Amino acid sequence: MDDDEPKPTPFPRSKDPADEPRAEPRRRRRPFRATGKTLIALVSVFALAATGYAWATYHEVQGNVHTTDALDLPDDKPAPPADDGADDILLVGADARTDMQGNALPLQVLKTLRTEQTSGVNTDTVIIVRLPKNGAKPYAVSIPRDTWIDVPRGGQGKINSVYGVAKQAKADELRRSGRRDAAGVERDSDQAGRQALVQAVQDFTQVRVDHYAEVNLLGFYLITEALGGVQVCLNHATEDKDSGADFRAGVQTVSGGEALSFVRQRKNLPRGDLDRIVRQQAFLSSALHKVLSAGVLANPGTLGDLTDALHRSLVLDPDFDLLQFADKAKGLASGDVTFTTIPVVKIDGRSPDGEQSIVEVDPVAVRQFFAGLAGRSAGSGGGGASPGAAAVQAVPAGVTCVN
Repeated sequence: MDDDEPKPTPFPRSKDPADEPRAEPRRRRRPFRATGKTLIALVSVFALAATGYAWATYHEVQGNVHTTDALDLPDDKPAPPADDGADDILLVGADARTDMQGNALPLQVLKTLRTEQTSGVNTDTVIIVRLPKNGAKPYAVSIPRDTWIDVPRGGQGKINSVYGVAKQAKADELRRSGRRDAAGVERDSDQAGRQALVQAVQDFTQVRVDHYAEVNLLGFYLITEALGGVQVCLNHATEDKDSGADFRAGVQTVSGGEALSFVRQRKNLPRGDLDRIVRQQAFLSSALHKVLSAGVLANPGTLGDLTDALHRSLVLDPDFDLLQFADKAKGLASGDVTFTTIPVVKIDGRSPDGEQSIVEVDPVAVRQFFAGLAGRSAGSGGGGASPGAAAVQAVPAGVTCVN
């Protein structure tokens, strides 16, 4: 956790942090066609369709999902080619302290989430999922949150700050224009933040983002609680007061606040942010395995809780057709997805002004890496990524021990 992030607050474990009113989600404005969300939430949805379980529940989720115009970008900058042999989904985990209606989360909910109220939004999870159109194996590529990139508004910054900076600028603009409804300002400024993040990712990777999906802290909490926890495994006992992490070595089940601590811990890990990414990848792999088990999909109570969590946390672009996506995403639905991370130059670099700890990257190597994956997707004979790219490490669908 960075110095500018709030310190988590210890909390008594609770199964239901959501004391806030449950307002009806904003309805989609256009017919759906295809997109995704932070992997555990997205797979929770399309697994319902892909496996034939809970058909009515699947349609209920699709009919009430929140939407965003994050892909409606200005035309003043050339976009990467639209057809590169794969559908590319940007999955975002945001640490927003508001609900879907733009209202601030109550103090008790924040305590349950092991965090505090703060302005702005950081995107602590940024993943590009490539779904090859030829049916080849999908890839989920993580971009470290501290990756130093060129940002859309000019200059450079961490990739996890792009959303928040653009959101704040839009909120200030709206207030100067006379807007006084706080929740409305939150929602509209969120749109600007999402668009800026999509633009930044496209500029950085030269991959066209076909679909956008996002889940917030509360949603992650609710989804893991609905699943009854997710099994994880650690090579060594570890703790970190900033994230609230306090875990023993070996296999254990985490949910709610503990699950958040598990995927957010960075201090006291050998490789810092890169080990946190491996944590996230291992957690998602284990979660996919559990979501796709008959015990989860055939349990009406679990499905009800999962549906409620998705209604309250999932944000998709409006061209997302969950049924069509499920058909395309058989690799994800079977747990057959390769998790990897972009190539990095240095994990403990400093920003040019020396004020921030950053992950240094070579943008050319990153673009070559994604181009290599596109080559595999298009059936180019399985050639490896270009020189300088990171090796692709497969993560099993079951439990994997990590740092």
